Amino acid sequence: MRGSRIRGGLWAFLYLAPGALFGFIVLGFRSRRAKDAELLALRHEVAVLRRQVSRPTYRPADRALLALLSRLIPRKSWWQAFCVTPDTLLAWHRHLVARHRTYPNRGPGRSEVDEETQALVVRLAKENRRWGYKRIQGELLKLGVQLAASTISSILARHGIRPAPRRSSTSWRNFLKTQASSIIATDFFTVDTVFFERLYVLFFMELRRRRVWMTGVTDHPNGPWVTQQARSAAMDLDDARVAAKFLIRDRDAKYSHSFDKVFTGAGAKVVKTPTKAPNANAFVEHFVRSVRKECLDHLLITGERHLRRVLQVYADHYDTARPHQGLGQEIPTAPSAEGPRLLPLRGGKSADGHGSHGSRRGKICRRDRLGGLIHEYVRAA
Repeated sequence: MRGSRIRGGLWAFLYLAPGALFGFIVLGFRSRRAKDAELLALRHEVAVLRRQVSRPTYRPADRALLALLSRLIPRKSWWQAFCVTPDTLLAWHRHLVARHRTYPNRGPGRSEVDEETQALVVRLAKENRRWGYKRIQGELLKLGVQLAASTISSILARHGIRPAPRRSSTSWRNFLKTQASSIIATDFFTVDTVFFERLYVLFFMELRRRRVWMTGVTDHPNGPWVTQQARSAAMDLDDARVAAKFLIRDRDAKYSHSFDKVFTGAGAKVVKTPTKAPNANAFVEHFVRSVRKECLDHLLITGERHLRRVLQVYADHYDTARPHQGLGQEIPTAPSAEGPRLLPLRGGKSADGHGSHGSRRGKICRRDRLGGLIHEYVRAA
């Protein structure tokens, strides 16, 4: 914007300057009496204008031309010739000289982020309204773009996008982080279908790498069902070579004695959280919030089968493609070899209506999951 104003002022000056020079030449051929009479008339017109306009507005080209003409007029005649003070004219002239003699010089500080990377940051924010700047930082790291979180926050703020607030950790969470290599956590959460049926979902999480196992969905979580899910989870943990020493759960009555016995028999100690203390099981609570905010709150679930399929897709995304702040923006597991179809992102709008972004480091492709509700970004090979 500023560059366009400078170019416009330059063209205006190039238009005014030849006209003034031609008028100066023509005055050389006129008689002194005629020039004096015209000068008196012009001074009177200026005096009339001064009575009507308290402060005239000058364009950059006007300032440049008047500043140059001021060097040809004696100092004592400035007051009568111009509508500005001599100090103003001198300031204009110093500004012209400074712009002509000063070379571009960048001050100390970080290098600017190129427009291509800024466009990618804005695009990720606009296509994923529920992502904050830390979540975007993790996605960029996965794509090979390294930006500080503060830089991403500044880019979003300049484009009118509000960054997500930071959330502090509790001392209990810090304790769990130090012990996470041998801790498994579990919890229930509920989902209401479009037919007002309430379904219960049981899941387990390995705290060290945040891997999630969705073990079962039911409308009636009785003792035998919960015990069977515990056996399935124990086999999955064994296949993943996870040696659990502790199992954290709340005091929900749905956890039967046989449920605890499955894990104690495998050498794990069951740790029950205090009553009405969700922060004591903060990691699974955070997962429940994530699965609702990023997935379930935006879908109408028709039944148990539908919910099981949706959760399976989201769990795969959570484990293989979603960067985690608690892991330093790493992904819990390596992406699976098979995945959804890649949608190439070309310049402008592509035929499928998706946005585009090219890069010298490789074409960025987007995976759409759950009908485009979840976006995953990778660099094409």
